[in-house]
Amino acid sequence: MTQDVDIQVDWSRVVTDEVLKQRLPTLHLEDVSAIPFVDGVAGVEQYQHRARVRAHDGDLFASTTPPTSGYEDYCRETLRMGRVTEVLAEPVEGYPTQVAKACMRGRAFEQLCEVATAHGGLVLHPYMGHESVWELAEKIEESVGVPIYVYGPRPEALWVANDKARLTELVEGIDLGGVLAETLIHRDVASIAHALRDMASRHDRVALKRTRCASAMGNQVFASKELREMSSTEVDLLVENFLAHTQWGGDEDILVVEWIDWTSSPSSQLWVPALQDAHNEVRVDGLYEQLLVGEQGVFLGSMPSRLSESVEAQMREVSIRICQEFQKLGYVGRCSFDFVVDRQGRARLTECNGRWGGTSSPMYLVDRSVKAEARPAYIAQDFVHEDLVGMRFEELLERIGEHVFDVKTQQGRFLFYNVGPLEKKGKFDVVSLGDSHEDALHGVKTVLPQLLGLDS
Repeated sequence: MTQDVDIQVDWSRVVTDEVLKQRLPTLHLEDVSAIPFVDGVAGVEQYQHRARVRAHDGDLFASTTPPTSGYEDYCRETLRMGRVTEVLAEPVEGYPTQVAKACMRGRAFEQLCEVATAHGGLVLHPYMGHESVWELAEKIEESVGVPIYVYGPRPEALWVANDKARLTELVEGIDLGGVLAETLIHRDVASIAHALRDMASRHDRVALKRTRCASAMGNQVFASKELREMSSTEVDLLVENFLAHTQWGGDEDILVVEWIDWTSSPSSQLWVPALQDAHNEVRVDGLYEQLLVGEQGVFLGSMPSRLSESVEAQMREVSIRICQEFQKLGYVGRCSFDFVVDRQGRARLTECNGRWGGTSSPMYLVDRSVKAEARPAYIAQDFVHEDLVGMRFEELLERIGEHVFDVKTQQGRFLFYNVGPLEKKGKFDVVSLGDSHEDALHGVKTVLPQLLGLDS
């Protein structure tokens, strides 16, 4: 189907099997700056430390914020993740999430150049392979004259996956049996408003979507009955308010979509190898049920899927077919798809996340920590409580005690990641392991609050 997406693939610097055989050190960086509105997420400047979950012995990871006291010891001693080097970069003024740009300057850049020179090369493994990551790779290579590779998609392929309008156009060219919700794409107020009224004549609820936002931050849902009672002028004003609220610059498509009445919101987690690798089959690493809150469906966490075999089969087929198209465009690395299951029991695609994220990161953490033939039941999610503001991570571990999962003994229930926001925001991410879904849920809903003294 790729004839509709005109991309000349540049394979230079893309990680392949041949590159991996060189066993070069890898720099992991969690740069989320290419996603709109993330700066408004509480504690987001600390999210960049999630990159530590992917780092192995001898690797590096970059951040613009200092590490949380005690977390590196926890990763080394309790989770047995090996010794890594943190590259602490001076943040770009006013933009602490721009990790890649920060690494292009000062001591951080010198440190990366020294590592690349000493090992004859370097691999960058980003959260998502946006333009700044590739610029960093190019700058290091030009500075020291050794090859620098990126374990991720070229930006041209990245934005086919992460732009909902371009994804819709690509999927419509594949015979996937009506997996998409009805979608109209426009770029001016009058056309968007007309499409919204038109869509409202056929569906109970409809929505406006920005194309590159994450976790429902660019969505607004409307009851069609209310839209049908509005005048054209009122609907125009409603669209204008949405565009103003989401800081639309006029140069990006807006999606008008059928808002599907759903019973579950699962996701698929995939790995896409380079097309030229000998074993280049797209791999489904997991199917998950997402934990969402509010009408907009804001992401809270996830758990391994307990859905029917037919729904899971639909998700696998759709996800693999689309990733095969991405692969032809130069896509490499982590990719995931969000679905909803409609009232007829069909899996319907809602969006793609061409990056690591809130489901794949804890999945990777569980897989490298829990030594078992099959992935255990677990729930991964944010945990936030105002009474935790001011708590140090070491104190949190003390309170959890023997319930902290230990990789060496394979005993315990809880694994912790993304703990940077704890002290200032009372917020951290946790994996609750269990013998069953119900047991994992009991852990995060009852056991964890009690251990933290929050049960009263």
